[in-house]
Amino acid sequence: MSAPAASLPLPNLGQRMPGLVLAIVVALIALGLGRLMPLVGGPVFGIVLGILIRNLVAPGAQFTPGIQFAGKQILQWSIIALGFGLSLNQVAKTGLESLSVTLVTMTVAFLAAWGLGRALKVHDKLKILIGVGTAICGGSAIAAVTPIIKPDEHDTAFAISTIFLFNLVAVLLFPLLGHLLHLSDLGFGLWAGTAINDTSSVVAAGYSFSKEAGDYATIVKLTRATLIIPVCLALAFAVAWREKKKGSTDFSLRRIFPWFILWFLVASAIRTAGLVPATILPAIHVLAEFLIIVALTAIGLSANLRKMASTGLRPILLGLGVWAAVSISSLLVQLAIGQL
Repeated sequence: MSAPAASLPLPNLGQRMPGLVLAIVVALIALGLGRLMPLVGGPVFGIVLGILIRNLVAPGAQFTPGIQFAGKQILQWSIIALGFGLSLNQVAKTGLESLSVTLVTMTVAFLAAWGLGRALKVHDKLKILIGVGTAICGGSAIAAVTPIIKPDEHDTAFAISTIFLFNLVAVLLFPLLGHLLHLSDLGFGLWAGTAINDTSSVVAAGYSFSKEAGDYATIVKLTRATLIIPVCLALAFAVAWREKKKGSTDFSLRRIFPWFILWFLVASAIRTAGLVPATILPAIHVLAEFLIIVALTAIGLSANLRKMASTGLRPILLGLGVWAAVSISSLLVQLAIGQL
């Protein structure tokens, strides 16, 4: 008779090592490719390379413990590391200026994800992943909510791939549209910062328009990223309520609570208090970026393309619809408040 799942021993470091080494090596390659082609970025290369290896080579079962560890635990560490690079004082003024637009676009993203997802018959967890990724900060937001809602790996990979597809389109399309619409530097920066998902894509689009637009877009984006905290907390309580309603007896809010978000706040507070030497901030930024690439590479290494293919085009159509709704609503709010 096999032991209950709860009593099974956790994999030790030796069991995790093959999968961890694989994820780290692939992530290093992805990081290098991302440096060569910043419009694509290391996270995209990481998940794409991971998916290719998973489905062309199919690493054996000995790699599974390390890949799972990288896709979950290292993912959480990457979010905490990001906190050290985010000074709350630095973004306060710009955050308040952009808050109205950010809140509207977030609301539109969630409503569009729910409505379009229901019309397209996309299941709830994939709707949440695409909605959160579009509303807040792309792969980082998807990474943050994954430990809470616990989607299948192929759903996470599909959502991230969909979000990054439209990020790439935005980097190429937004500067052109911004000039055609005669947006000001601050107007374009606010549009890019609220309507493009991934930070690297926001930076690329903003500075393609102008230096002033790039500076403003970056701060707007960092402020927007902090909203992942209340969203994660809301999702954690929603999961708790749903489990309680089902009458689950082994459910614990403490167990599913996203504690790494609290450590993210601690890291941000340390950064805000000036306790992080300025000389090591670039190294922390590179570390956070690399940890995210490792985690997303591991998610790619867990993704089954056959399952993803069985999902069909509907999630991509959902991502397109939510992205378009966010982009248009951002411009309309700016027009209404005179910030174009």
